[in-house]
Amino acid sequence: MNVFDRIPLVSLENAMLCIEEASGLPNPLYNDPELFAEERDRLLGKTWSGIGFAGDLPASGYAKPITFMGLPLVIVRDRDDVLRVFHNVCSHRGMVLINAEGPVQGSIRCPYHSWTYDLSGQLKGTPHIGGVGVHKLDSFACEKHGMKLVSSAVWFDIVFVNLDGEAAPFTQFIAPVVARWQPFLGDSGYSRMRREALPEATGKLSVAAEAEAEGAFTLKVACNWKLAVENYCESYHLPWIHPNLNVYSRIQDHYHIMFANEFAGQGTRVYNLANNAGTRLPVFPEWQQERMQEAEYITVFPNVLLGIQADHTFAIVLEPVANNHTVEHCRLMYVGEEAIGPAYKECRDATLAAWKEVFGEDVAVVEGMQRGRASPGFKGGKFSPVLDNPTHYFHQWAAKRLIKSTQLTGV
Repeated sequence: MNVFDRIPLVSLENAMLCIEEASGLPNPLYNDPELFAEERDRLLGKTWSGIGFAGDLPASGYAKPITFMGLPLVIVRDRDDVLRVFHNVCSHRGMVLINAEGPVQGSIRCPYHSWTYDLSGQLKGTPHIGGVGVHKLDSFACEKHGMKLVSSAVWFDIVFVNLDGEAAPFTQFIAPVVARWQPFLGDSGYSRMRREALPEATGKLSVAAEAEAEGAFTLKVACNWKLAVENYCESYHLPWIHPNLNVYSRIQDHYHIMFANEFAGQGTRVYNLANNAGTRLPVFPEWQQERMQEAEYITVFPNVLLGIQADHTFAIVLEPVANNHTVEHCRLMYVGEEAIGPAYKECRDATLAAWKEVFGEDVAVVEGMQRGRASPGFKGGKFSPVLDNPTHYFHQWAAKRLIKSTQLTGV
């Protein structure tokens, strides 16, 4: 029996029904470790998934290893400031090449047999490959055995990868979001976004350092990554989970966002611009004045959560560690160089504190749902036909792709 035999096809098909009749995704997709391992190749690997942030590699000649659902990858910024993602293994015997992030001194050197690669991934040195003192062989072409490149793109400071290399070009994939946010960010808004400086002179931002960094934080959550997406997509839970936020941004102030079969979330019409001691953060000059109090919160399926407000943005990359363990990596960004200067520090601190509070309030909820997925009394649940539309949209996205994957592989 293969792992997907544990999920009746009808349970996936039920998720595809109209919201009034649909059931949610079945429990094994949340609590089965073997199914979690399959999701990397069946769901996340077939589209553009987030694995990190370009800003975490602060200078040329820098590398950062990433483990993505068990797969060793490495993000490399070369001497010409070009960012690439590679499989983090040596072409010789499969040894992991880079174990810690930081500047690369000279070449990337395998710690096993000392094969070397330049920062573009080209194999440059094969010591003693033909015997002691024989470092080259006519029958061995180094240019065919470099580090294996992974399709990647950078947008919103996020490093995206497509593991199977068969997804549509990233610019085509993300174009609907760019078009939707044109009235807010214009054509140049993305280039205006700035992050605060990293906390260490080396630029390293480990999970521990990240928790203390300005404009950055992580949450380690005992839940499946999909529950974090589902919770982010909807505002139904606001009155009970976010009481402070609900004082000024209520359910009735929110609207649903669902488009292009890849994106869903919510928006609000009553966002309050950050104000600390009478000082406000700079705003995007392209942002339409009559929509200054609008803000939108969109999930880029499968695992990237975005938020835009007139005076700042944020991005969260969900790192699926295990079927019941997710790390949420958040980065806040502001409008222009002036906004990350000392004059606005109190505003930035207040903004960061507010988001830490909001996202922290969600932890108990998603962890409670994860524990609930162990119950045979829960069969995927039902949806509010009025307030759960974005979450249902995500379930349809996942179910459709899992059904297609099962049909293609015959399992």
